[in-house]
Amino acid sequence: MNFLIIEYFPIFFLLIVAIGLSLIILGASFFFSIQKPDVEKISAYECGFDPYEDSRNKFEVRFYLVAILFLLFDLEAVFLFPWAVSLGQTGFLGFWSMMDFLLELSVGFFYIWKIGALDWE
Repeated sequence: MNFLIIEYFPIFFLLIVAIGLSLIILGASFFFSIQKPDVEKISAYECGFDPYEDSRNKFEVRFYLVAILFLLFDLEAVFLFPWAVSLGQTGFLGFWSMMDFLLELSVGFFYIWKIGALDWE
């Protein structure tokens, strides 16, 4: 049991620091902000332009596509960090497995770039 406490202490310490810092920043922004409601401040804001018509309008597919692509490449970064930390222990097979993973993601990225999914007209 003592071994587990020693091993997980840095993670627990990081969690406590992150929660504490979040609460400090949230509290500071609440106490130091100017809280004077204004017509412009409380109006709806949609992507840099004034809202129009009904809120149930359909969005274009490219909004969803960009969101999905962001999640895809964000998950790539999530997988890279533990791999980089444990690279010394995974050896040859772990290295080439991640290179295969990165190659497949790169091919997918170049494909979506080629078909124009990242172009905003």
